[in-house]
Amino acid sequence: MALQYYEGIGRRKSSTARVRVMSGKGLFIVNEKPVEDYFPRLGDMEQINAVWESVQLAGEAYDVTVKVSGGGVSGQTGAVELGLARALVKMNPEMISSLRRGGHLTRDPRVKERKKPGLKRARKAPTYTKR
Repeated sequence: MALQYYEGIGRRKSSTARVRVMSGKGLFIVNEKPVEDYFPRLGDMEQINAVWESVQLAGEAYDVTVKVSGGGVSGQTGAVELGLARALVKMNPEMISSLRRGGHLTRDPRVKERKKPGLKRARKAPTYTKR
């Protein structure tokens, strides 16, 4: 018997997360680890759990499996948040208004700016010397 799941893809900076939501016991697995072990930083779990709270499903029993790759910790957290929100919209399209109101369905377009020739970084110029 195949398990019915809803999938959402989330991206942030250079991170990509494939999030699958299915009915179950409330397990949240990220790259074969519990979510608390994968995101131990303060505030990361609150950012992800805010998606559940905005649709009033914080206590419900849904299993979530996430495959996340690329980028750093904050980029991966944002990717998981967006992927989870998109998966919940596929599961129940009526949730779109509350997720949009919470800002969970908007992809953050900010990425690292490329380095320009003649500069030290993207915008930092070498120190001007008169003599």
